[in-house]
Amino acid sequence: MVTKYDVFVELYKSGNPKGTIDIVKIFRQKKTEYQRIRKILDTLVGLKLIEKNKYGYQAAMNAKHQHLFDMLKFCMKNGVNYNELFDESVAKYLSKAFLKKSFGMKDIDMNAKTVSKVSNILEKNGFILVLSRKPFKAVVPYNSFLGDLAAYYGHHPLVTRKRDDEYFDEIQNELSKFKKLRVANVRKYQELTETYKIQFIHHSLSIEGNPITLAQMFKLLRDKVVPGELSMESIHEVENYQKAFLRMMQNVQDDPVITKENILNYHFIAMQHKKKIAGRFRDDQVWIKGNVDYKVSHYSEIEKGAAALLKKYNAFNEKKKHSLREIFGFAAYLHNEFQHIHPFFDGNSRTTRLITFHFLLMNDIPILDIPLGLLEEYVFSTKGAKKRNDKRLGQVLQQIILFNLKAINEKLS
Repeated sequence: MVTKYDVFVELYKSGNPKGTIDIVKIFRQKKTEYQRIRKILDTLVGLKLIEKNKYGYQAAMNAKHQHLFDMLKFCMKNGVNYNELFDESVAKYLSKAFLKKSFGMKDIDMNAKTVSKVSNILEKNGFILVLSRKPFKAVVPYNSFLGDLAAYYGHHPLVTRKRDDEYFDEIQNELSKFKKLRVANVRKYQELTETYKIQFIHHSLSIEGNPITLAQMFKLLRDKVVPGELSMESIHEVENYQKAFLRMMQNVQDDPVITKENILNYHFIAMQHKKKIAGRFRDDQVWIKGNVDYKVSHYSEIEKGAAALLKKYNAFNEKKKHSLREIFGFAAYLHNEFQHIHPFFDGNSRTTRLITFHFLLMNDIPILDIPLGLLEEYVFSTKGAKKRNDKRLGQVLQQIILFNLKAINEKLS
């Protein structure tokens, strides 16, 4: 059913005036829907989101409406149903949740049925980490989109001061469940892996600016349907990263040792749309766009830095048993160190994620996606950070892993 936000997006995107019958045709509605569409248009006029003139209905373009349009576009790109999310109850829930490091039913101070409904909406879109069902306990990692959503409905969310978070006990419990459930549900786990793999490729490349939406990503990688409105470079970038991801998964299964050759091969496969730089270290200086504080190695130090990192990795790998604390600590170090070496002209971050996933998977820790709600915090803990902080990244990785484990276990059980 067509909603007011659907109509607003269409009018704002078009920029041109449309009559009621035009909207009916655009959304392929029956003529009997004319009066309902007319009411939606009049509602939008009342909300001052659009204007009515002698030519029809037209979007009123200004900074506030552009911001709303951008938020709705964010939802469309990431497969989020904005008709569920854009609601006063969701905004109020978020404003309460942001005040707590973790929260329960009483902290939200809303009807239990509403809390449950909003929690489900947020969880399925990767915005909330549910620590327990009974009693209900959850965490909403702050990100600017959710903050803007709360603000759009007049709430001014205050965010609790960040403290060190540790989830080792929860992760250990979920890991024990996962190992049993995976054995009992091999086929189901393989199906989940396919779904999460596509989501990860979308999330990973969206950080790098790839314009393909999540829906288009599923059409391309699962259904093998090429979206005609996209550039071939964007499509090849996706297909190449899928091949690199599959190579990483195969390497973990066959021989879980990270080598210089593995790293170069991951980059070579992932960057085939830029053949001149694929699979070779850079021989000139680069900078991180948008973050002048982020220091990367001089190109003359890349070989030395990569060798030193692999030496530490091999030393870590020689010890057969590690605690979760040690594994997450080294995963954060591996990620940050490789990204600061920044050995390639382009494709460093996506390659970093592959070797970090490789390392975690070889330690029997399933990581198949970075949920949407944690993408921003992940970026600000890596190449968006003003100052390197391995401990902070380790804490973000804990949340990402716990989200993966809980989502997988619930689907397997």
